[in-house]
Amino acid sequence: MVGCVTPWNEGVDMSVTRRLTSVCSVVAVLAGLTTSVAHAQPAKVPVATGTGGAVATVDTNATEAGLEVLRAGGNAVDAAVAAAAVLGVTEPFSCGIGGGGFMVIYRADQGKVTTIDHREISPAAMRPDSFWEDDAPLPFAEARYSGMSAGVPGTVAGWASALRKHGTMGLDKVLQPAIRVAHDGFTVDQTFADQTQGNVDFFDDVPSSAELFLDPDGTPKDVGTTFRNPDLARTYERIAHLGTKGFYRGAVASAMVEAVQNPPVSEDANHAWRPGVMTTKDVRAYTSPEREPTRVSYRGLDVYGMAPPSSGGSTTGEALNILGGYDLSEMDRAEALHYYLESARYSFADRNAYLADPEHFDVPLRGLLSPEFAAERRALIGETASNPPVVEPGDPYPHDGGAGAGEASATVTRAGTTTHLTVGDDDGNVVSYTFTIESTGGNGIVVPGFGFLLNNELTDFNYSSLTHPNRVDGDKRPRSSMNPTIVLRNGEPYLAVGSPGGATIITTVLQILVDRLDLGATLPQAVAAPRATQLNTPSTIAEPEFIDSPEAAAMRERGHTFTSTSEIGAATGIEFLDDGRLMAVAEPTRRGGGSAGVVTPG
Repeated sequence: MVGCVTPWNEGVDMSVTRRLTSVCSVVAVLAGLTTSVAHAQPAKVPVATGTGGAVATVDTNATEAGLEVLRAGGNAVDAAVAAAAVLGVTEPFSCGIGGGGFMVIYRADQGKVTTIDHREISPAAMRPDSFWEDDAPLPFAEARYSGMSAGVPGTVAGWASALRKHGTMGLDKVLQPAIRVAHDGFTVDQTFADQTQGNVDFFDDVPSSAELFLDPDGTPKDVGTTFRNPDLARTYERIAHLGTKGFYRGAVASAMVEAVQNPPVSEDANHAWRPGVMTTKDVRAYTSPEREPTRVSYRGLDVYGMAPPSSGGSTTGEALNILGGYDLSEMDRAEALHYYLESARYSFADRNAYLADPEHFDVPLRGLLSPEFAAERRALIGETASNPPVVEPGDPYPHDGGAGAGEASATVTRAGTTTHLTVGDDDGNVVSYTFTIESTGGNGIVVPGFGFLLNNELTDFNYSSLTHPNRVDGDKRPRSSMNPTIVLRNGEPYLAVGSPGGATIITTVLQILVDRLDLGATLPQAVAAPRATQLNTPSTIAEPEFIDSPEAAAMRERGHTFTSTSEIGAATGIEFLDDGRLMAVAEPTRRGGGSAGVVTPG
């Protein structure tokens, strides 16, 4: 920030710090400055409590950007977009303007929850067999690392729509912190280096990707070095100046389409990069609709989530409806977690069969979320793990107005890398926001000259099926597992939570809700607790600490089996405390730990 140095050192009077920070933020945000005097960022803190507004993300720079906008008079939506734009710089393998997402918003002045769908959409020319060759679907890696896997990005449109309908600032103001970080740089940590390493064999096929993310010797940037992205800074500046036209028309749109249709690979690339079919007409036609949220009642609370094409709100809602028939608070933890896993197993069977883009398939959402359907599913759950462990989907259609059943078939659930942020402001507005480029590193292609990775979101279709509701089609949004969630108590915000993690996003949020609402955990304890996830698979995936726990031992006696994975999710959340303060919560260790902050600590 020009002319402003914030004294972050210990021993400095924090009231002075806050006043100086506020003044500097107002100058930087409202004047639209993009240069800064470098200052040391505070260390990551996973829990912060106070007043004036709260932000929780995986990254300190992003959390500070959100707080900066709140201090400058912005609301939760303004702060969420500012933080998200910074994550597009510091978390480029997980999210960014080359992808899409879902934002759930509580408007305090209206007392209602709404959502903005800015999921990527397939080009019009896509067909059910677009990922097929020689009468068979492509292997996942070949489908992913290609131009074909990139959907038309929705993030910029979603940001603009959220700000226009629910914010107080424009893109020209809220992008300034991200422009600064992209221009001045940030420090590479181990997570960034590890995520780069997983893509080296493909990044080195693409000169624009290699130039941005790899050192000249072809290895990831070293931990502790400064990473800058001047191309992305200029792209953000263009969007700040021109709005959505700066992305969906003109130079950026043309470069994006060229990268899809003719993947910019080197002559000595050691992989085949198949071209895609995206056109500038596809890009220009993109829209980000505002949708009604899903809603279920649980323990007297209203739980709101994201409707289709996300499966997050419906699957979590169905599982909560099932769990509502048990008094989990009277059970020991092992027994309660048994029913948590079984409710997830049955809900995922239904999710896998019936969730798709509602513009292309009549999703039986009313039936899936009906108490009567939940009762039918609950009746199939016993005191031991289901045997066989992979259960069949139910039939929600009789509870959906009596329509005939659609095709019910299994589907693949894959891990993915995403990011989630949560923001609350002093007026009681709340944003729970998950966005992504799908796999870690998306499709591996940095758009030359513009500094952002394209998504591989179209591999979220059931592309191996020519008939599934979530099959590939033109102008269609692939089903998602993103699960931004807001919980109201007596019509007022109580909790907001979400997570990355592919299909495990749904169970991560569900487990946090069970721990917090039923089992007596605080929100920090619920976020930090060892996780297990059941996706209607033969074995339950779990973190090592969970597998080694007494609860897991007790659950094995009930017939559960476990497969180890290093970590599940990387959640953030906010709780509105009874005394009027806000508690922001991020992961203490997963994905390198997260960053929570409040405007006025205390």
